[in-house]
Amino acid sequence: MASRNQNRPPRSPSNKKGAAEEVVMSDKRRRIGAERVERQGATGRGRPPFAAVNNRPDVNTANEVVNTEGSECSTVEFTKEDVDALLNEKMKKGNTFDNKKKIEQMGDLIKRLKLCVRWFKQVEEGHIQEKEKLQAALGCAEKKCTDTETEMKNKIEELNSAICDLRKTIYSLEERIAKEESDKLEAIERHRKEKEARSAAEQMQASLSTELEKVRQEKLTAEQKAVSNEDLYKRSQEYNISLQQYNSRLQTDLETTNESLKRVETEKLTIVENLSNIRGHNKALQDQLQSVKVSQDEATKQKELLAQELKCLREELQQIRDDRDRRGKQVQDLTGEVEKFKAITGDTLEQLESLTTKTRDLEERCALQKEQIRKLENQLSLEKDKLKMADLSASETKSEYEEQKRIINELQNRLADKEFQVIEGEKLRKKLHNTILELKGNIRVFCRVRPLLPDDGIGTDMAVSYPTSTEALGRGIELVQSAGQKYPFTFDKVFNHEASQDDVFTEISQLVQSALDGYKVCIFAYGQTGSGKTYTMMGKPDAPELKGLIPRSLEQIFQISQSLKDQGWKYKMQASILEIYNETIRDLLSSNRPNGIDQARPENGVPGKQYTIKHDANGNTHVSELTIVDVTSVYEISSLLQQAAHSRSVGRTQMNEQSSRSHFVFTLRICGINENTEQQVQGVLNLIDLAGSERLSRSGATGDRLKETQAINRSLSSLSDVIFALAKKEEHVPFRNSKLTYLLQPCLGGDSKTLMFVNISPDPSSSGESLCSLRFAARVNACEIGIPRRQTSMKSSDSRLSYG
Repeated sequence: MASRNQNRPPRSPSNKKGAAEEVVMSDKRRRIGAERVERQGATGRGRPPFAAVNNRPDVNTANEVVNTEGSECSTVEFTKEDVDALLNEKMKKGNTFDNKKKIEQMGDLIKRLKLCVRWFKQVEEGHIQEKEKLQAALGCAEKKCTDTETEMKNKIEELNSAICDLRKTIYSLEERIAKEESDKLEAIERHRKEKEARSAAEQMQASLSTELEKVRQEKLTAEQKAVSNEDLYKRSQEYNISLQQYNSRLQTDLETTNESLKRVETEKLTIVENLSNIRGHNKALQDQLQSVKVSQDEATKQKELLAQELKCLREELQQIRDDRDRRGKQVQDLTGEVEKFKAITGDTLEQLESLTTKTRDLEERCALQKEQIRKLENQLSLEKDKLKMADLSASETKSEYEEQKRIINELQNRLADKEFQVIEGEKLRKKLHNTILELKGNIRVFCRVRPLLPDDGIGTDMAVSYPTSTEALGRGIELVQSAGQKYPFTFDKVFNHEASQDDVFTEISQLVQSALDGYKVCIFAYGQTGSGKTYTMMGKPDAPELKGLIPRSLEQIFQISQSLKDQGWKYKMQASILEIYNETIRDLLSSNRPNGIDQARPENGVPGKQYTIKHDANGNTHVSELTIVDVTSVYEISSLLQQAAHSRSVGRTQMNEQSSRSHFVFTLRICGINENTEQQVQGVLNLIDLAGSERLSRSGATGDRLKETQAINRSLSSLSDVIFALAKKEEHVPFRNSKLTYLLQPCLGGDSKTLMFVNISPDPSSSGESLCSLRFAARVNACEIGIPRRQTSMKSSDSRLSYG
C-alpha cells in the first residue's frame, strides 16, 4: 500500500466530498501508478514512514522536528493516513488554565503543518519538472516526426525527379534509336539505287563497245564519217571514264555507310544496356521509397502513442493542481484559525470554553468521519471478496472451457477416424458386394409367372407348378402341357404368380447398387406378348405399391446418392430413352416426335436424322444424334418416362389389347466424384423392355402388324443366335445381325452385369410359347461372359466428364 500512496496529496477532514471522492481519485491515479513508481525509483527519492510525527507527545519531540526540518523536508513524505492523522489530532487534556502548554502544543501542530505544506510544494515542483520533461520529450518526438516527414518528402521528390529524368532519357534514347533506324533504311535504299545505276552504266558500256566495233568497220568504207565517229568514240571513252569514277565513289560511300551502320549498332547495344541499368536503379529506388513509407508509418504510430501519453499526463496534472488548490485553501483556513487562536489565547475563560466546545465539535466530526471510513473499509472488503469470487469463477470457467475444447478436439479426431473408417468400409462393401454378385454369376436369369387374368377364362388351371424340394425351392419351375408332360427348369430365382413388385425389386436392388458403384448393369425383360414384361419393368407409376423395376431402381439410385453426400460423393446423371421399331432406332425424347397410339411414323422418328450405334474401347455404347437429358431428381425422370410412354409404338393384336411393338431401352449414365478421396466412378444402368415374341399363327397379324411381328421375331431370333454362340464359345458371335443385339453387345459379350427376366403366362393355351421362352432362358443361364470391370479413375484437374 505504501507504493500506491507515496505521492498523494493530504486530505482534509473538512472536505465536503468525503471519502467517496478519495476512492474516485485513487481509481483515477491507479492507471499510472506503476509509471510513477518507476520515475520515483529513478530519482532516488526515499519514503521513510512518518507515523512518528503524529505520535510524538512532548514538546521536545516537536522541537526536534522543527530543528531538523531543513534536513528532513526533502526526504520525509506524507501519506493520506499521515495527513488525516495530522488534521484530526486532538488537543491533549490538561490544566484548563495552562495556556502556555496549549500554545506550545498549537505551535508544534503548526510546525508540523508547515512541514506538510513544504512537502506538498516540493511534490508540486517535482510534478512541474516532470511535466516540463514530458513536454520537452514530446517536443523532441514531434520535431523528430516533422524532420522524418520532411526528409521523406524530400526523398520522394528526389525519387520523382529521378524517375522523370529517367523517363526523359528513355524517351530520347527511343527517339534516337528510331532516327538511326530510319537513317539505316535510307542508306540501304541509297545503296540499292546506286547498285541499279551501276548495272545500268555497265549495260551502257557494253552497248558502247558494240557501237565502237561498228564504227571501226565503217571506217574502212567511209573516211568522211570516220572523223565524226572518232569524235563520238572519244566522247564515249570520256563518258566511260566518268562512269567508272562514279562507280568508285559509290563503292566508297557504301563502305562509309556500312561503317556508320556498325557504329549505330554498337551505340544501340550501349543504349539498351544503359536502359536496363536505369530500370534496375528505378526498381531499387522504388524499394527504398517503400521502406521510407514503412518507417513513416511507424513514426506516425509512435507520435500517436506519445500524444496519448501526454494527454493522460495533462489530465493527471490538472487533477493534482485542483487538489493543490483545495489543500492550499484548507491550509489557509487552518492558518487563519491558528492566528485567531493566538489572538484569543489571552482572553477570558469563556473564550476557552468556546474553544473547548469547538474541539468537541471537531471530535464529533472526526468520529463521524471515522465511522464513514469504517463503512468504506467494510465496503472495500466486500468488493475485494466479490473480486476474488469473480476471479475464482473466471478461473473455473477457463478450466471448463479448456476441458470443453479438449473434448471437442477429441471428438473431431474421433470423427475424422470414423469418416476414414466409413470410407474404408464403403470400399470393402463395394468389393464384397461385387464379389457376391460375381459368385452369383455375371449373367443371371430370373423367371416370373404372372397370375391368371379374367381374359384367360374362368376356372382355367395353371399350366405351371413349383417344385417343393430343397434344391429347387424358389429356383425351380415345371411347365405342364395338355398331354400331361412336364418340363422342369431351374433358374437363379423364380417368382410365382403371387410375388409382388416389391419382392421382385428386392432381389435386383443389389444389382442396381452396382451401377452406382461404377459398373455397367443391364436388366431386360423377355417373353411372349401378354406375359407381363411391361408390368414388371414399368408397373403402374400412379400406385406406389405397383411401381415397376425402372421407377423403383431410379428411386433407389437417387436416395443412395443423396445419402453418400456425407462421404464427399457428388453424382451427375444423364438419361436417354430409345426404341427399336422395325430395325429402326427412334428417339423417344425428341421434341419433334408425334404422340399417340397406332400412328404412321417416319422410319427414323425425326426426318433427316440417322442414328448410329458405336462402341468405344472401354465398352461404352453411344448412339449418335440421340437426345441426352441431365436429370437431378426422380420427378424429372418420371416426366421423361411418361413422355416416352406416349411416344412408344404400341398396337392391338389377338394376343393382347395393347401390345408393345418395339424394344424399349432406358439408359442412365452415372458419374460420381468423391471430393475427399478424389476418386471418380462411371456407371451405366440399362433397363430394357423387349417386344413380345409370338407366333404369326396366334397373333393374327396382317399388313403393318405382320411386318412388325416379323421384325420383332427376327430380332429375337438374332438374340437367340448370339446367346447360342456365346454358350458354345464360338469365335464369331453375330452381334451385327440386328440393331437389338448390336446395342446389347457390351452387356452380353463384354464386362457388364446382366440380368434377364423371362416372363411366363400360366394360361394353358400359351404353353407352347412359354416352353420356347423357358428354353431360351435356360440357354442364357448357361452362358458365361467376361468379368465385370469397374470404371474408376482419380479426379482430374478440371473434373469434367464427357458423355457420348
